[in-house]
Amino acid sequence: MKYRTFGRLGWQVSEIGFGAWAIGGGWGAQKDEDSLAALHRALDLGVNFIDTALGYGNGRSEQLIGQVLKQRKGERVYVATKIPPAPGPWPPSPYDRIEDRYPEAYLRRQLEQCLRNLDVECIDVLQLHTWTRAWNRNPVALEILRQFQKEGKILGIGISTPEHDQNALIDLMRGGWLDSAQVIYNIFEQEPQAEFFPAALENRVGVIVRVAFDEGALTGKWTTDTTFEPGDFRNNYFAGDRLARTLKRVGQVKEVVGDAEPDLATAALKFALKPAAVSTVIPGMRNTRQAELNCGVSDQPAMSDELERKLRPFNWLRGFWYSGK
Repeated sequence: MKYRTFGRLGWQVSEIGFGAWAIGGGWGAQKDEDSLAALHRALDLGVNFIDTALGYGNGRSEQLIGQVLKQRKGERVYVATKIPPAPGPWPPSPYDRIEDRYPEAYLRRQLEQCLRNLDVECIDVLQLHTWTRAWNRNPVALEILRQFQKEGKILGIGISTPEHDQNALIDLMRGGWLDSAQVIYNIFEQEPQAEFFPAALENRVGVIVRVAFDEGALTGKWTTDTTFEPGDFRNNYFAGDRLARTLKRVGQVKEVVGDAEPDLATAALKFALKPAAVSTVIPGMRNTRQAELNCGVSDQPAMSDELERKLRPFNWLRGFWYSGK
């Protein structure tokens, strides 16, 4: 496993982190024993960064991570979790008041619940789970998180980007508000290369990359007959003709990758790891086999500059499932 510096916090974190959404149950049925085994196997293979959220299985993901942390007390494992906004539109509306969606008393209650779930006294990175740039001029919720830092309850402050407007965090990075930023970056979503990654590098912000596989499509294992279990959010993500359209492009990516990489999933992870701004990539790991496959990518040579250039034209303008070719 290779390690990278996590922004100005200076931590050396595994470039492959553990994405813990699926172990909360949001990707269909999940057995706790598989989740625990996956966590232990990933840590055995050198992973020392885990990303989770209070909303993943209503705290179940955090609780499982807490069990593992207790069993492996002698190891330094960095955990980033997220607090969702108070009930309302997701992503937040530009008309929402930050004081209503992230009020201080609410944030403190949610923080205390995260601490209980993880069974720790201090959280390494506390992230707000979504955002709107309407709050950038007066980000009072981040002031509250700074108070949590002073109290010793969190070490770092982060935000997970709103999917439709990831650049909303750029001004906050430049303003010194963030220690970390979580962003979607993959072969189909390359917009962060324009301003997001340069801003993170310039301001020493740790970057957590999510959705490296485009919610699974870029593993290269799906067909037009692929279906998802009830309760799996991908039933909506790939609704209608979206799966077929995605798989058409996946096939084109496969042709370009050819035999330059062992398989498409490896290429997808290596592409996400390529930018210098990236601190860690957090693929989901539901079982030991996925942990082994994902972690093993770090032991391989990096993607060549030539292949990365060939994959750049696959940037896909579909923030709202754009209807062009």
